[in-house]
Amino acid sequence: MKKILLVYLLFTSVGLFAQTRYFEQREKFNAPEARQGVAVDENFVYVVGSQQIAKYDKKTHELIKKWVGKETGPIIHLDSGVFIDGKIYCAHSNYSGVPMTSSVEVWDAETLEHIDSHSFGINWGSCTWIDRLDGNWYAGFGHYNKLKHLTGKGSEWTVVVKFDDDWRFLESWVFPEEVYTKFGRMSNSGGSFGPDGLLYCTGHDNPELYAMKFPKQGSELELVEILPIENAGQGIAWDRSNPGFIYAMKKKEREIIVSELINK
Repeated sequence: MKKILLVYLLFTSVGLFAQTRYFEQREKFNAPEARQGVAVDENFVYVVGSQQIAKYDKKTHELIKKWVGKETGPIIHLDSGVFIDGKIYCAHSNYSGVPMTSSVEVWDAETLEHIDSHSFGINWGSCTWIDRLDGNWYAGFGHYNKLKHLTGKGSEWTVVVKFDDDWRFLESWVFPEEVYTKFGRMSNSGGSFGPDGLLYCTGHDNPELYAMKFPKQGSELELVEILPIENAGQGIAWDRSNPGFIYAMKKKEREIIVSELINK
């Protein structure tokens, strides 16, 4: 088993102490659809491609069912997915189109029938992930350094937006410079709330997670730590049926990677 260690020092008002956490890879399996994101429930793994969702048995990795959109749209670029109350919610955008448009697309997890949609139109950027915490929705909206010559906005404009239950805007935050500078030519690709309540985000390529918390003051997310992990950016999903386990992917290898967060 691979152990990727990270030791970080945390300064507080009560002094200096060290804490160690690391991810240990538990399993991996191949999925041709592994291009954008992944969602997971108690029994199944939902692998998200740009215009497809594939449902795999969690234990045997057998392909159970598959949804495929039309090449001509209207689904253009799905990104991260999340399983909530029997439904698969996916972030969707017109990437790499300009101006950027975004929506939330929803599927029935059992049948993979598309059942709902909510459009953000032209607003915060390109929606790359969705999750839910304490009765509210959260979504990441990316801006890309590679498109800055067209939009006038680079990754520093990437934002996390909080909505109420009906997708009405509540508030938003930007990423700290030490995080958005790691996005390279791309942006924030994945986001998922961990069992500790922290928001874990990925860039597009680097094999690491950025654990962050919401600030008590100001508009900038606070970086808690950077954790190395076997992945290559893209969408991630904490397994809420098995706390401490997270699903990620390696896009080039078309692999889904399952890791456990170890606290020592």
